[in-house]
Amino acid sequence: MVYETGNETVDDALERVLAGERLDRTDGLALIAQPVEPLAEAGAVVCDRFGDGTVDACSIVNAKAGNCAEDCGFCAQSVHFDTGIDTYGFLGPEKVLEAAKRAERDGAQRFGIVVAEKGVSKEHRPEEWRDVLEAIRLVREECDLEVDASLGILTEEEAEILAAEGINHYNHNIETSPRYFPEIVDTHSFEDRVQTLEVAKEAGMDLCAGVILGMGETPTDRVEAAIALQDIGVSSLPVNVLNPVPGTPLAERGVEITTEEIVKTVAVFRLLHPEARVRLTGGREANLEPDEQHLPLEAGADGLLTGDYLTTDGQSPADDLEIIERAGLEPNRETNAFDPEAVKARRGDGEASTAESEAATNADADADADAEPSDD
Repeated sequence: MVYETGNETVDDALERVLAGERLDRTDGLALIAQPVEPLAEAGAVVCDRFGDGTVDACSIVNAKAGNCAEDCGFCAQSVHFDTGIDTYGFLGPEKVLEAAKRAERDGAQRFGIVVAEKGVSKEHRPEEWRDVLEAIRLVREECDLEVDASLGILTEEEAEILAAEGINHYNHNIETSPRYFPEIVDTHSFEDRVQTLEVAKEAGMDLCAGVILGMGETPTDRVEAAIALQDIGVSSLPVNVLNPVPGTPLAERGVEITTEEIVKTVAVFRLLHPEARVRLTGGREANLEPDEQHLPLEAGADGLLTGDYLTTDGQSPADDLEIIERAGLEPNRETNAFDPEAVKARRGDGEASTAESEAATNADADADADAEPSDD
């Protein structure tokens, strides 16, 4: 029996997805014009069919902050904008390990090492490159976590080395549609980002790439971005929502996004990417009320970025566990058998790692937007 929402456009698309068909741009544009309720229902059905009934949590560490030469209009870490953030060089392998251990205790399954710059260069910054590799080894040896990385643009050689070191997912967000991308970034192109994703995939890493909503893009741009990610082939799709950082160009624009738009976009992304982890990441606390944060999980999202972001604070992992429960889902415990009740008991106890005192520890992808982990 095919599930019916009562909306003909949504029900037709849902039936085809459940039958194994891949939806296209035309489908996406038709879907995003539909009401939020049937879309959310359909997203939940697809997630139930293709997912595992759990919410996967990732965490990141801002391993090198600020002074990035790129001019991404959402980014607090760009040298082009006066945002007043703390800047520092690479934290060092031991401090990255401390952050990973904290993430593990708080129930993350994935841990991303994020460096704010155009690219960690083996050729031009060999000492930093060696430190990154050592950090990867330490986390893999001492934690039950999948290790991910967001290190900017990669050469083929660098990608092959990272894959050999055991990097699971490489994060490099496309941010928005090809059409709208030049409105956000001048110093590199949409094609530059796609090329790095292709290099990472060819080397054997899975891909984590997504978007930032609320930057002034249209619903059509959101669909175009999702279709571009189909073509690239991602297994983790972070959906960030802009949390405007004072001093950045996008903060000056004063663009807003509604809860309905966020939930609709998550649902459409789920229908267009039925087998990916659609991950609600940065900016959710700033754009959704506490009693709304479960709604994207009820519309097809099955991943969270938990903890702090690259340059702003997130909410506690205990709060995130309660959001997961409110959505009627379970936290993913496949990678590490953490105790959810122990996580809740630590809420507000002031426990912090050395790394957290020097850098924000986060739970996927480009949080400069104060959204997800990014490479800018």
